[in-house]
Amino acid sequence: MKKAPLLLLVIPFTFVLSAALKKAPATQEKYAETITAEDLRKHLSILASDEYEGRETGEPGQKKAAEYISGFFKSIGIPAQANGTWYQNAQLVKISGGTSSFVAQDSLAEGVAFDQDDYYYASSTPGVHIVTTDFLFVGYGIDDEKYSDYKNPDPSVYKDKVLIMLDGEPSNGVYRISGTDKPSVWTTQRRAKLNAAKKYNARAILIVPLDFAKSRDFAKHHIEGYSLLLDEPGISADAPTPVIYVKDSLVNTIFALGNAPQKNYTNYIAEWRQAINSTGLSQSVLVKTHGNILITRKEEKLITENVLGYVEGTDLKDQLIVVTAHYDHLGKHDGVVYNGADDDGSGTVAVMEMAEAFMKAKQDGHGPRRSMLFMTVSGEEKGLLGSAWYANHPVYPLEKTMCDLNIDMIGRVDDEHKNDSNFVYVIGSDKLSKDLKKITEAANKKYCHLKLDYRYDDPKDPNMFYYRSDHYNFAKNGIPVAFFFNGVHADYHKETDEVSKINFSLMQKRTRLVFHTAWELANRDKPIKLNEAKK
Repeated sequence: MKKAPLLLLVIPFTFVLSAALKKAPATQEKYAETITAEDLRKHLSILASDEYEGRETGEPGQKKAAEYISGFFKSIGIPAQANGTWYQNAQLVKISGGTSSFVAQDSLAEGVAFDQDDYYYASSTPGVHIVTTDFLFVGYGIDDEKYSDYKNPDPSVYKDKVLIMLDGEPSNGVYRISGTDKPSVWTTQRRAKLNAAKKYNARAILIVPLDFAKSRDFAKHHIEGYSLLLDEPGISADAPTPVIYVKDSLVNTIFALGNAPQKNYTNYIAEWRQAINSTGLSQSVLVKTHGNILITRKEEKLITENVLGYVEGTDLKDQLIVVTAHYDHLGKHDGVVYNGADDDGSGTVAVMEMAEAFMKAKQDGHGPRRSMLFMTVSGEEKGLLGSAWYANHPVYPLEKTMCDLNIDMIGRVDDEHKNDSNFVYVIGSDKLSKDLKKITEAANKKYCHLKLDYRYDDPKDPNMFYYRSDHYNFAKNGIPVAFFFNGVHADYHKETDEVSKINFSLMQKRTRLVFHTAWELANRDKPIKLNEAKK
């Protein structure tokens, strides 16, 4: 065969490559346009209807939702997993019911059995039997560089004590930690105080709200519901420190019985709260009172389902892009259904629509180079459990997983953006890989033109959203993540989070942004780079 001149070979090849590059975005946009407000509405109107009973983990509504999602994956041509289904079963332990009693007495056996109207605890509180003589009042229970209630140089002082602390943080009009009129994480996130108490090896925590009745009403679902833990070895050993919310009067009685050395206040807590707020000085008081706290719990095994839609890639198929959203919500309470249209029905149907778009591209011969896992997880509202199970039992190797794009609430507008709704919060996109943030921004600039709001990336943000959705279980394993979010609103975790309040045109735009980001990630030549570790 006669050889062609080199120039004749190069020019046609260059022309073809150039044409392909120009065509690629058009192909990409073609499949993005299959994600429509009408289809998002159609799916959400089903999943967030009363028929699905709020999709609470382990309940019939959640199982029905899993069937709907897996049925959709099947209908668009996504094959079942190796077990013949689209499910990964997560094994959980359900903790519920039981009884409780709280008794305190002095050294002369004069005792008081507190009424159950004097205290409450959340469903996540484990069964415990605490017998103690040491109750230690630690102010607000804060351990921060700007203010600390744990000032004793001997940390063993706090070990095995039942710590009594005020809810919230010191404030005289300005919050002492934040230095503004807005509270810090020590008010907005209970885990901050839990972590501090756990660090000092406390036996249990008694928290005194400023308004006990209001606090108990706000926590109604957490009191009456149930909690879940992963059913795995070692999990029970890491059970949460017991937290009990108590009335001022209960604590005053404990101190009166213990004959507190400072003063025998009848309104002890109120006076110390006022003193700390006005002076900004922490107080620590130990009282010797015999306490007997008993909480029993019922435990049973439970299975919940992550629903997996896997679209195999081409030349880079061993590498994986994961797109996640949780499809569980709060269920039904007192006959009222909490439909969770925004939280996180919106993310769930977005994942479904993206799966369909990528599957259509594959069927047309334009499938992704890297494999895609579209995964709707359960158990998020109970502690990110579905994604935690996946991270502990990955169906596809975590070391081959390039990133996770997580969608949790993208159908609404928060108060911060009432006058400019063309936005989406993006959280954590540069924490592990600056490349991921750049790719998201480039996709947005080219296709979607949303305002990307990064305010929740601030490490001092009291909401701590980076730790509060399913992407975090990937980030903990060193996998870059980006979390797409519309912020909280007046209907968050309420029965009023309904389909009628969803902005579907805005939701379409946000979903397409995640799609374009995923497309770029799936088809680029090189995987994104991890940030260099800080020395």
